[in-house]
Amino acid sequence: MVSVSQSFSQLLFLFLAALVSTKPGRAFPLQHRQTDLVSLSTAGISAFKPFTFYASTAYCQPEAILQWSCGANCDANPTFQPLAAGGDGADVQFWYVGIDPTLETIIVSHQGTDPSKIDPLLTNADIRLDELDAVFFPGIDDSVKVHNGFTEAHAETAVQIRDAVQNAINQSNLTSITLVGHSLGGALSLLDAVSLPLFFPTATFKTIVYGMPRVGNQAFAEHVNQNVNLDRINNKDDVVPIIPGRFLGFSHPGGEKHIQDDDSWLVCVGNDSKDPRCATGDVRNILDGSIEDHGGPYDGVNIGCD
Repeated sequence: MVSVSQSFSQLLFLFLAALVSTKPGRAFPLQHRQTDLVSLSTAGISAFKPFTFYASTAYCQPEAILQWSCGANCDANPTFQPLAAGGDGADVQFWYVGIDPTLETIIVSHQGTDPSKIDPLLTNADIRLDELDAVFFPGIDDSVKVHNGFTEAHAETAVQIRDAVQNAINQSNLTSITLVGHSLGGALSLLDAVSLPLFFPTATFKTIVYGMPRVGNQAFAEHVNQNVNLDRINNKDDVVPIIPGRFLGFSHPGGEKHIQDDDSWLVCVGNDSKDPRCATGDVRNILDGSIEDHGGPYDGVNIGCD
């Protein structure tokens, strides 16, 4: 069985193969800067830090999370009350759900992919865009399509997470839910952001993801733009946000905040902004990218469990 992490790593191979076979004259055109981009203030950047630690915590073992004893990640959010955690970190990414009484929100977080495993070693990836399963996404138009590996991974934990969210609501009386994740975990969090509101229509949702790959097609991106409160944060020359390639039919939604080489954060406009200060415009192909930037730092936080 090929794990989701392995399938995700295969995207780099296919992207590189397509890049090599693309004629120079057929490369994606990139636009020059057309508008000024808004810079986030120091306070605006700092507001993300608790959630960055929550995304990082998802790389820790479920047993440590349930005891809230996972070093700096747990220490950064000392009032958090874990309720459920699972996954094996291989075939099923780690995940957890709990309550942050200080921020007055329920946290749902997914583990991402170990950067050391993102390499083009396998060539048998079955990368395709599939319709969303009506069991988890009732009423979503069938024009909305998502990477098949991501939907399969989401289905592995969707019921457990939904039950854990219901338990968190019952215990806390909170109706604010924040979904966080890094890398592949960001993709799973974004699928949660589309699915969970269909089951909890009176709750309010916020989604914060880091170094997220493209998840679905243009129709998916537009659905997200219309229905999801999304912040997707990309770090410098991180290569992961530019895969899977647009030539495969994938598109990012809006909401990008791009960390610059001087560590300032700019608010990018639109889907897959081609402004050279944003991820798609900055990292034109994987040869321009850096896997070292994938793990951060995001305002001083390097993703991973110490």
